Amino acid sequence: MSSLEAKLEAESRQFQQLQTDLAKAVEARQRLDSQQQENELVNKEFEHLEDDANIYKLIGPVLVKQEKAEASTNVKNRLELINKEIERVEKQLEELSKKAEEKKGVIAQLQMEYQKARTQ
Repeated sequence: MSSLEAKLEAESRQFQQLQTDLAKAVEARQRLDSQQQENELVNKEFEHLEDDANIYKLIGPVLVKQEKAEASTNVKNRLELINKEIERVEKQLEELSKKAEEKKGVIAQLQMEYQKARTQ
C-alpha cells in the first residue's frame, strides 16, 4: 500500500507542477495580448500621421527622431513577432491543459485504488 501512496503523491506533485506551468503560460499570454493591443494602437496612429510628421523613439532617457517609414516597419515587425509568440504560447497552453487532464484521470484512478486497498 505504501507504493500506491508514493505513486499518488508523485502524481499529485507532477499535477501541481503542471498547474504552475499552466499559470505561467496564461500570464505570458495575457502579457502578449497587452503588447499586441498596444502595438496595434500605435500602428493605427501611424496611419493618421502625415508622411513628414515628426516621430520620436524613447531610447533610454533620450528621445531620438525617427522616420515614419522606419518606425512603422519596426511596429509591424514587432506585431509579427508578437503574433508568432502568441501562437507558440497557445500551443503550449493546449499541451499543458491536455497533460493536466490526463494527470487528473491518473490521480483519480490511483485514489480509487487507494480507497479499495484501505477498505480491505
